[in-house]
Amino acid sequence: MFNIKERIIETWNRFFNNLKASSPSSNKGTIIALIITLLFFIIIEYSALLPINLRSFSFTLFLCICLIIFIVLKSFISLSFDNISKVCCVITLILGIYLGVGYIISSPIINASKYQSQLDMNTDADFYSDFENISYSSIPVVDRDSAERLGDRKMGEIVDYVSQFEVDSEYSQINYNDNPYRVTTISYSDLIKWFTNQSDGLPAYIRVNMVSQESEVVRLESGMKYSRSDLFFRNINRYLRVKYPTLMFEDPTFEINDDGDPYWIAPVFSYKIGLFGGEDITGAVLVNACSGESQYYDIDEVPSWVDRVYPAELLLTQLTNWGQYGNGYINSIISQKGVLTTTDGYNYLALNDDVYLYTGLTSVSSDESNVGFVLVNMRTKESNYYAISGAEEYSAMSSAEGKVQNLGYEATFPILINSGGQPTYFLSLKDSAGLVKQYAFVNVQNYQIVAVGESVATAESNYYQLLIDNGIEDVSYETASLTGTISTIQQVVVDGTSYYYFKLEDHDDIFIAAITLNDNLPFIQSGDRVSLDYSDSGTNSQNVLTLEVLSE
Repeated sequence: MFNIKERIIETWNRFFNNLKASSPSSNKGTIIALIITLLFFIIIEYSALLPINLRSFSFTLFLCICLIIFIVLKSFISLSFDNISKVCCVITLILGIYLGVGYIISSPIINASKYQSQLDMNTDADFYSDFENISYSSIPVVDRDSAERLGDRKMGEIVDYVSQFEVDSEYSQINYNDNPYRVTTISYSDLIKWFTNQSDGLPAYIRVNMVSQESEVVRLESGMKYSRSDLFFRNINRYLRVKYPTLMFEDPTFEINDDGDPYWIAPVFSYKIGLFGGEDITGAVLVNACSGESQYYDIDEVPSWVDRVYPAELLLTQLTNWGQYGNGYINSIISQKGVLTTTDGYNYLALNDDVYLYTGLTSVSSDESNVGFVLVNMRTKESNYYAISGAEEYSAMSSAEGKVQNLGYEATFPILINSGGQPTYFLSLKDSAGLVKQYAFVNVQNYQIVAVGESVATAESNYYQLLIDNGIEDVSYETASLTGTISTIQQVVVDGTSYYYFKLEDHDDIFIAAITLNDNLPFIQSGDRVSLDYSDSGTNSQNVLTLEVLSE
């Protein structure tokens, strides 16, 4: 590597020495060709924002193209192929060899084990200890599409903003004050709106609470001067490139710190395998969106309030490599023994004030079932594999949609939770207008166990009842207990199962008990005293989980 750099420096010195020794007519052609090439370089660099770094394959290739343009222009203008052109040809050849060799030595064909080990996967992770029983009051019910609708609707209520700004579609998921939120900036509507408003900057951003579904436009004392919609050197990508010309960046994401101040988080990456392979994040630049103040942090020094340093696409690539190359490259192509791949979708989980990427792992045979699932911390890249087999996510979505097929609702991509001590998919069910109407709990290991409800609490309570009805023991949940006298009771049949609806004296709630709870249910009458446990759904309909008839 160092020999290549020294050779390049030496050839450039020869270039300028030859330039001094050339004839006036040759110098004129050289200068014109150089000016045109520099203009081309500046225009492309301004537009493409390539890092000025020989470890960037794109930049090195672009440099080769610039040298070729210079050689062609100089030879055409000077009508000669002198020593300067020859030196440039040598440099171009060296860079071409550098690219070719770099591509080969970075290939997974000869580095499969290195690609496989980029994720330090904890394969002994315990789902039940890592996932506490989740309360319905903390389950995020809003997906990205719903958050976008809520944000757009809230933006429409701000009359003085609507004519000048629009909502950016990013809506990145973060944790804010220990609650899951989606946040996004507003942006300038068009070029004219930028010229008329850029002195004050963007006056607000939008955040949507993924649990309560509340959206708000957060007004700023000082407007954001750096964003995706800003022009020239206030565009956040161009601003980063000018301040850090040699760093290689992933796309910056919008976040807010614990005080609600807006920031851009720009992950910095380098290649860990060969010259151009094994991309990994090595740090991040944090840019205050209002003041433009920026600071670089190594990956292990990134502030804890930052939630998203590792891009989802990069983590999915590394997950694919981890599952694919465990037994070498040839095995991943031919016999494919033990080869795993990620499922088609992914989602985010909020755990311990961090954001985790969640996805299932399935065999390459695509048998519509997962062999386990993975959580990866998007700030630290801590990775846990949970060997719990069950339905893959789209099967669970279809099962939930089948439960409400008469209503035509569509399921959102699920998130994974521990509900009742069971690995469970939680989904929202939306109507054709994209509005959330119901919620569903689907058991991971038996996706035929599906509970729905018009509130999360009701769906959760129904789910607990279904677990008990299906003979699943050790269902863990918080219950309320009650002893009382039955005032009225009625039997109904739902999907072939008998349920008993009853009320207790001095209580307004309706209690629902399945026949499987107690063999004496068919003989219970008004005036009988019972003791029961139920899961409080927050409504006036409660699912009974245990029931005992008390003797007089």
